[in-house]
Amino acid sequence: MKSFDPTKNLLVPEHSKLTKSETNQLLEEYNIDISELPKILATDPAIQKLNVKIGDIIKVVRDSPTAGKSIYYRVVING
Repeated sequence: MKSFDPTKNLLVPEHSKLTKSETNQLLEEYNIDISELPKILATDPAIQKLNVKIGDIIKVVRDSPTAGKSIYYRVVING
């Protein structure tokens, strides 16, 4: 039986894990603490292949009819 890969679905936006330097740059640029970011569960199927750890930041790129692309950031929490 073939397993389902949610990352191949057209409705699932692109997810990628930020490096430590990208994380530091993001937090400094927006002058925020990591706890202020929206959350994503470590068990979320969209990030299973990213080898994430609690506290990693995930960049989510969605298609937007008005902006072309919209970017969101989420911090990985235990779930």
